[in-house]
Amino acid sequence: MKRLISLAVSLLILAIIYTKIDLPGLLQIFQNCHRFWMPISLGMVIPLTALTSWRLQQLSPASANLQFGEANRLILAASVLNMVLPSKMGDIAKAYFMRDRGHLSGSLALSLVVFEKACDMLSLLVWCAFGLAIYPQKDILFWAMTAGVMGGLLALALLLGSQRFARLFFTTASRFAPKKIQLKIDKMRFSWGEMHEYFWQDTTQLAKIAATSLFIWFCHLLQIWFFILALNAAVPFLANLALSPLAILAGLLPLTFAGVGTRDAALILFYQPYFDAATGAALGLLCTGRYILPALAGLPFLGQYINTMKIKP
Repeated sequence: MKRLISLAVSLLILAIIYTKIDLPGLLQIFQNCHRFWMPISLGMVIPLTALTSWRLQQLSPASANLQFGEANRLILAASVLNMVLPSKMGDIAKAYFMRDRGHLSGSLALSLVVFEKACDMLSLLVWCAFGLAIYPQKDILFWAMTAGVMGGLLALALLLGSQRFARLFFTTASRFAPKKIQLKIDKMRFSWGEMHEYFWQDTTQLAKIAATSLFIWFCHLLQIWFFILALNAAVPFLANLALSPLAILAGLLPLTFAGVGTRDAALILFYQPYFDAATGAALGLLCTGRYILPALAGLPFLGQYINTMKIKP
C-alpha cells in the first residue's frame, strides 16, 4: 500500500511539472542534445558501478573471499530493489544476499552495508557542504539548507567516529520511537557497534575506503554535470557541486517512488538561475536514467539471488 501511495505521489508531482513546461520544447532539447556528451554521460554508469563494486570487495574481510564479479552482481541486484524501496533500502538487501551466499555472518554483513551507506551519505554531504560554502547566490532558503547539510555532516561524522555518541544517539532514538520501530533501532545499534569495532581496527584501510567513497561521489556529481553539457546548458562546475547533491538528497526522501518527482522538482527549482524548466525536466529524466540503467542490468542477478534464497532449506 505504501508503494502505491509513493507511486501516486510521484505521478502527481510529474503531472504538475509536465503541465507547466513546454513539452514540444522538451522533445526539442533531446533532439538537439550534444552527440558527444550524451553517450559519455550515460556511459559513466559503467565505471561508477565498477568502482562501487571494487569498494564493496575491499570492504569485505579476506575470509569472505568476495570476488569482484560477485560484488558487481550484488551491486546490480541492489540497484533493482532501490527502484522500488524507499531511501536506498535495496542496498540493505545486499547484507542478506551476502549472508545466504556464505560470504559473511548476518550481523557482519549488515554492519558492512551500513558502513558502506554511511560512507556514501557522508561523502555526498561533504561535496554538498563544499559546494554550498562557495556558492555565490545564497538566499534564506540556501542558508537554511547549508545549515542543515552542515548539521547532518557533523552528526554523521560523530556517529562514524565516536562510539559514545553513537550509543547516546541510538539510545535516545529508541526511547522516543514507537514500539514497532524500537526493535529495528536496537538491531541497528548492535550492527553499528560491530561496524565500529571491525572498521576502526585498520585505519589505513579505513582511509582508503573513505578516499574511494569521496572519489565515487565526485564522479556521480561529475556525471550530472556531463548531463547538463549534453543538454547544451551551462552551469559552473562548482555550482553543480552545491546544487546536484541537494537534488539527490531530495530524491532520498521516502515520499515518492525511487525519488521520481521530488528529485525532478528539486532540479528545476535549484537550477532555475541557469536554465529553464524544460531543461530541468530533461535533466531529471537523465538523472532517473542513472538508476534505471543499473537496475535493468541487475534484473537477471536479482532473480538468481531470490531463487537461491527460496531453495535454501
